[in-house]
Amino acid sequence: MKALRPVSAERPVDLLAEVRQALTASGDAILPVPGLPVPGLAGPDAVPRVAGTLVPKPVAVVIETSGSTGVPKRVMLSRDALLSSAAASVVALGGPGQWLLALPGHYVAGVQVLVRSIAADTTPVLLPPGHFDPLVFAEFAERLVEPLRYTSLVPVQLARLLDAADDPRVAAVLRRFTAILVGGQAIAPELLARAEELHVRVVRTYGSSETAGGCVYNGVPIGNTAVRVVDGQLEISGSVLGEGYLGDADRTADRFIVEHGVRWYRTGDLGEIDEHGLVRVLGRADNVIISGGEKVSLDAVERVVRGLPGFAEAVVVAADDAQWGQVPVVVRAVRAAGGGAVVGGAETGDGDLAGVAAAVASALGRAARPARVIAVPVIALLASGKPDRHALRMLAAAPTDR
Repeated sequence: MKALRPVSAERPVDLLAEVRQALTASGDAILPVPGLPVPGLAGPDAVPRVAGTLVPKPVAVVIETSGSTGVPKRVMLSRDALLSSAAASVVALGGPGQWLLALPGHYVAGVQVLVRSIAADTTPVLLPPGHFDPLVFAEFAERLVEPLRYTSLVPVQLARLLDAADDPRVAAVLRRFTAILVGGQAIAPELLARAEELHVRVVRTYGSSETAGGCVYNGVPIGNTAVRVVDGQLEISGSVLGEGYLGDADRTADRFIVEHGVRWYRTGDLGEIDEHGLVRVLGRADNVIISGGEKVSLDAVERVVRGLPGFAEAVVVAADDAQWGQVPVVVRAVRAAGGGAVVGGAETGDGDLAGVAAAVASALGRAARPARVIAVPVIALLASGKPDRHALRMLAAAPTDR
């Protein structure tokens, strides 16, 4: 066993040094934490209570997940899993290169940018923390000097960069990347099409903290990762798997199983593998409601809704309903007439709802029809860039008729 230390993720240059030390045989395990003050600048009350916590010796980094739809958990990742993921990424992308860190350092995708840089012996360019600004991104991306250049983003960041690509400087920077990894949530086909039109190479990634980050690129498992479907849910094996959950033996036993000597991680994601071996993620198994006695996948509803004009970044959540049990509710960001922001959560017009409901009913059946469309000035996001579904569910919690 060895000690676990919380470290600040607010200063990427310091976090890089901490990750480098954690990957050595003698380094303590680290827990990157958002908002943890720089030593000497604030009191100890802000420091997470992990003092004295011990973790298994192979563990290098512990990632605390935000739980965008569930309960937060702390995933233990070994040095071997992190480096195995980095090595597989190098092969899949075409060679080691220089990385731009544009994601929070306390999320696995951010940590992996640092691990890949360490493994490649290249110096990463570190975007300042805070609000994501495409022009700042372009400025820092211009500092990349290696022939192969990479970054890792979430879809909302890519969308903002493509929106800003009317600026020739931003467009040129995006085209110079060897690959832009995009994951963390589903990517709208329209977003991928826009990137292709601009000759921007986007690699869709799938993975989680439990798999040391992305382990499936454009539907293809990388490295020695294997993916199978059991009862409609995706399971993953390979050297990228985490050690389990810190202080939660029951959850570890439930999610990490051994079958015929092979260790598998049960993702909780619905999915399928086609005849060419390509993995397709269909949504979360726990993001399914019962509406009028029928099962409805909110992820499936969201995919249909996001294909409609003006709804590319919409989010679909559940709301309780006296008649139907639960119903889908669409939350979308819109601007008021004249350019002003919509204040609070406002119901959109009947025309919006009728069009959305008809499209969803045609694709998925009547039970999947959204009951409401709510307009907000912006979609609430977590630090990872994922929608804050808990906050959006609270917004949609008001009872409704359908």
